[in-house]
Amino acid sequence: MLEELKEEEIVNKVGGRFKLSTLIQKRLVQLNRGSRPLVDNPSGNKMEIVLQEILQDKIFLSASGELAVIGEQDEGDLLDMDSLEL
Repeated sequence: MLEELKEEEIVNKVGGRFKLSTLIQKRLVQLNRGSRPLVDNPSGNKMEIVLQEILQDKIFLSASGELAVIGEQDEGDLLDMDSLEL
């Protein structure tokens, strides 16, 4: 699971280690508050879920540093996950 964090691919995808840790932290908070995972993960391990969401380009940090996700309803739409009520 944490092998992904050792790879430079995920660090480069997000734009650096600081941005990666910020993205992981923000998404873990959402999942802990009951947000629905965007990927299938039978183990239910939240860290694995977040890493897979990043690797599958489901979530990212917006230019303003907010957590965003590619919208499911309208392909290509961006949703600001930080502004959603949980």
